[in-house]
Amino acid sequence: MTALRILVAEDNAMIAMFLSDVLKVLGHNVCAVTDTEAATVVAALFHRPDLLIVDDGLHEGSGLAAVREIEMTLPAPHIFSTGDCERVLKAEPNAIVLKKPFTMPALVSAIERAMRPTTAIDRSALAL
Repeated sequence: MTALRILVAEDNAMIAMFLSDVLKVLGHNVCAVTDTEAATVVAALFHRPDLLIVDDGLHEGSGLAAVREIEMTLPAPHIFSTGDCERVLKAEPNAIVLKKPFTMPALVSAIERAMRPTTAIDRSALAL
């Protein structure tokens, strides 16, 4: 897989650090780590990452709302990471969802899925 520039939006500092480290081990570049809805939007528009990995619940807002706002300006592949897949899929039925706690193979699979060319079939809900 080609190295990607990835924005990590996660309100738990330990999870954000772990996820960033795992992404670097996989050969990717973490261009920003954020923990609020507003910071996620600003960082995405500034860095223009290849992929967003976004916790559904962020400090001072929602990861779901952040992605919706980002996509108005910058369509970007994204993965929602969450402990509550049903809540995310209820709000975004076609979302790619990475269930916490996740394994490295599940993360790799979610990234591969998110980076596939978009079609109605490819974007069907996937909870790993």
